Amino acid sequence: MTTRRTEGTRSRPRSVHKPAPSRSRGNGPFYLPLVGVVSALVILGTLMVLSSSTVLAMTTYGSAWYFFLRQLVWTFFGVLAFWYVSRFDYHRWSELVKPIMYATCAMLGLVLLPGVGIEAGGARRWLGFDLWRFQPSEIAKLALLLFIADLLTRRADEVDDKQRVLYPILIALAVVAGLVVLEPDLDSTVLIALVAGALMIAGGIRARHLIPLAALGTVIAAYLAISEPYRRARVMTLFDPPTDLANKGYQISQSLIALGSGGISGSGLGAGKSKWLFLPNAHTDFIFSVVGEELGFIGTFLVLTLFVALAFIGVRIALNAPDRFGMLLATGVTVWVSAQAAINIGGVIGILPVSGITLPLISFGGSSLVFTLAAMGILANVARQTQR
Repeated sequence: MTTRRTEGTRSRPRSVHKPAPSRSRGNGPFYLPLVGVVSALVILGTLMVLSSSTVLAMTTYGSAWYFFLRQLVWTFFGVLAFWYVSRFDYHRWSELVKPIMYATCAMLGLVLLPGVGIEAGGARRWLGFDLWRFQPSEIAKLALLLFIADLLTRRADEVDDKQRVLYPILIALAVVAGLVVLEPDLDSTVLIALVAGALMIAGGIRARHLIPLAALGTVIAAYLAISEPYRRARVMTLFDPPTDLANKGYQISQSLIALGSGGISGSGLGAGKSKWLFLPNAHTDFIFSVVGEELGFIGTFLVLTLFVALAFIGVRIALNAPDRFGMLLATGVTVWVSAQAAINIGGVIGILPVSGITLPLISFGGSSLVFTLAAMGILANVARQTQR
């Protein structure tokens, strides 16, 4: 039976987010490997954005450098975000949870308003103007991660109390996920739910509470996946893409052609044919296909190895984090990036439905790159304070 704490003991314990004893900078054993893997992914991604976007940029904007130069600008801001956040004591994020959550929900609401949110491809997902736009859903991943990690840390001895722990998490998840799915962006919604579920598991919430929630979430996701014709077409194409090569199966078929034509070593960087307007979204959602075509099996294996290495390093950082808050933050960030990579690559190779989720740190996309690098900065700061 769960024992409730008295009202006088419900205040946040002062020691919950107490910073770990100061250590010399960069002495964590996982910090430099993390920086190395992240740097390799960003550099590879920048090169592949240049290679995969030149034809589209030339035909649409009259300059082959259009997307590449934009990516360079966002990479600069992303590197700055990584550098600053990696030196920002992760314990201090607990003080910013509420304002970040409020601001995120406000932006997610604003993006749905006609005339405020920027619409493209039938979805209203962006705020900003001209070239300077961002997706609030990218901030939502980080905001919900911080909220859940903070709550599970402050109420670590109450994880069995559904009213004090589980219900607040579910309410926050329902609000954020509900706003994101209205954009509509089911893929990001699923990713947000996966991160929340991983944090609840790592935080010690009992399986008897999580299993029914997972079953309910699966049913809801399945319903949403078939409730709209374009989503249903993606799901059905998964089972037999060649049945409609000129329409529903075109994108995945072109993706597989690009991957298969690369062979072992590929056609060479910049020499691929799929980017000549055969493969839609070659520089965003399907950049992994261009990697396979131009760099071959060696290139795709390198990308997969880097993401596996990133996941391994993230798990090691979480297991050796100085405290519970650091462990939860490291877990959430690791699951976020690893799951996003898996969803993207799974869609590109035809084992998952095609999604609108980009390949983290590699695909073209400003807000995704900046906020993913900021999340990597949090992971790096936990690593800097880890001794073993």
